[in-house]
Amino acid sequence: MEALIPVINKLQDVFNTVGADIIQLPQIVVVGTQSSGKSSVLESLVGRDILPRGTGIVTRRPLILQLVHIDPEDRRKTSEENGIDGEEWGKFLHTKNKIYTDFEEIRQEIEAETERISGNNKGISDDPIHLKIFSPHVVNLTLVDLPGITKVPVGDQPKDIEIQIRELIFKYISNPNSIILAVTAANTDMATSEALKVAREVDTDGRRTLAVVTKLDLMDAGTDAMDVLMGRVIPVKLGIIGVVNRSQLDINQKKLVADAIRDEYAFLQKKYPSLANRNGTKYLARTLNRLLMHHIRDCLPELKTRINVLAAQYQSLLNSYGEPVDDKSATLLQLITKFAAEYCRTIEGTAKYIETAELCGGARICYIFHETFGRTLESVDPLGGLTTIDVLTAIRNATGPRPALFVPEVSFELLVKRQVKRPEEPSLRCVELVHEEMQRIIQHCSNYSTQELLRFPKLHDAIVEVVTSLLRKRLPVTNEMVHNLVAIELAYINTKHPDFADACGLMNNNIEEQRRNRMRDLPAAVPRDKSLKGPGGQSLSPTELPSFEGEVAKAAAAGSQSGSVSEQNDGGMGNWRGMLKRGEDGAAGDRAMQQSPYPSSPQKGHAVNLLDVPVPVSRKLSAREQRDCEVIERLIKSYFLIVRKNIQDSVPKAVMHFLVNHVKDCLQSELVGQLYKTALLNDLLTESEDMAQRRTEAADMLKALQKASQVIAEIRETHLW
Repeated sequence: MEALIPVINKLQDVFNTVGADIIQLPQIVVVGTQSSGKSSVLESLVGRDILPRGTGIVTRRPLILQLVHIDPEDRRKTSEENGIDGEEWGKFLHTKNKIYTDFEEIRQEIEAETERISGNNKGISDDPIHLKIFSPHVVNLTLVDLPGITKVPVGDQPKDIEIQIRELIFKYISNPNSIILAVTAANTDMATSEALKVAREVDTDGRRTLAVVTKLDLMDAGTDAMDVLMGRVIPVKLGIIGVVNRSQLDINQKKLVADAIRDEYAFLQKKYPSLANRNGTKYLARTLNRLLMHHIRDCLPELKTRINVLAAQYQSLLNSYGEPVDDKSATLLQLITKFAAEYCRTIEGTAKYIETAELCGGARICYIFHETFGRTLESVDPLGGLTTIDVLTAIRNATGPRPALFVPEVSFELLVKRQVKRPEEPSLRCVELVHEEMQRIIQHCSNYSTQELLRFPKLHDAIVEVVTSLLRKRLPVTNEMVHNLVAIELAYINTKHPDFADACGLMNNNIEEQRRNRMRDLPAAVPRDKSLKGPGGQSLSPTELPSFEGEVAKAAAAGSQSGSVSEQNDGGMGNWRGMLKRGEDGAAGDRAMQQSPYPSSPQKGHAVNLLDVPVPVSRKLSAREQRDCEVIERLIKSYFLIVRKNIQDSVPKAVMHFLVNHVKDCLQSELVGQLYKTALLNDLLTESEDMAQRRTEAADMLKALQKASQVIAEIRETHLW
């Protein structure tokens, strides 16, 4: 057990050079209000006057005090080796190997070092002073003396001095491996103890707090600290120990610490005889030694694990910084090759570092093709931007001055080309998204895969520039191919396409079926002969029956009494001739005939002439017009779906061939051709300014951690228990 505290002292020395903050070492932290006697307690433990004394704030920097017990034999051996004259000596970290045998010099050095960093205006600093005392009269301890808690700025102290001191205290006592030594003067009420209050904030259950009551000899007459020392006022788990320090007069008169300890023992025997053996400076030293040893024993396994983990982390960090470059040519070629290979692997999905937060590389390109681009194409309305009036106008414009007997094919081709152009914009956007993702892959490879590039910022920038330039060159080529894919679809409207022929056949079947249904639904008054005679003796097809039947109804209303078919025809003829004779009324009769009283489905029949009168936008379309428009719309939709299917299949293939695969194939040769030049070697492989410094720091920290690991490994298991 006695070997444990020297082990921690060794660890403290190891980490002093690289910063002790990284490892939370077990130590005793002395906390108390200003002038509560903290420094006096420490001097009593050392047995020598080593600390600056006086009124007001004296301790203005943390003092890490390591007490090392040495046996007489070891002392003689060390004295002979180092030429030391005396049984006790001290060493400061900042003065390297200089040895102080005069403790007055140690006190002066502490004052000088405090003023060097903190100035002489009562300000404080969190930069610690490290002092090691070797003596046969001390027990092994590691203590930290901190500035006293104060409330009001004094002299030139900053206004936030209270906050600064609290933050400094919390920095040390927040370490879960520290023991808090809360110092309180006996001539103040324990309930108002700032030290216990601060300790309780970080150590709520009191597992690592030990209370020390000073100035027992200065209590008011008629009062004593019996209840306080027995723990009846405020219980403290690790105990409450009372001590009697030297007064300022004793210090001024150079009273020895050894004499003060004898006087303290006599005072305790006289005033507190029942508690004398559990109080006093010597008991405090033994208690602290025991607590620290047990605390170190409990903390050591976790400390060992943490040191090993940190060593592995710093080894990895040092590896990422790499070794100083010797063969620049080989290093450059290796870095270029590694980057190109990693870029290609990221696209193929075989990269060493797989992203888990989001899709990247080839997976994102696949998502763009089949999710983003596919859904965008499916959301495009085949008839978007086309109204029924637009379709009707196109049909009529395609017929010129002649009334059309059939729907002209030119109108279908004109309208379908207009719709086929619509997938072009989503296709170009797809190319743009893939291009952006390939740009992002560059950053991904730099950050995760080839950290060596971060050592050479100029090389990294040059590689990014070359890859970006290659991608930029391929973008117009890919866009041109996508334009061509759409142009190919526009160049020849293939109405013999198998899918389109199937759609037309299905439509014709529907029309024939509806025509047969109409024939069955005709009124019984009209004979269902295969041919009927219309005006002028011409034969009427079944599809022309509705208009003819309208004439029959009009003739019947004019007074025709005959029930035979021939009489109906005569009546019809008379009515038709009368309408022709009326001139302008005849034109109105034509419009009435066009809008038959039997509205038919848009798919019933083919050849109904459009009137060559301008079509008002707001007017109601005739059944024939509706039927023609619907036929064209269905054909456009059918053909658009064919084109969309082609585009959805061919654009990803074009992007892969002209952009992705081409960049993969040409990347390494492009990088080597642009960058692997003798003139560029020195410039490209110039390390960043702070890289060498960071490598040195990481190497020092790794060395310290490895040494610390060796120190801990030297402790045999028997020492732990």
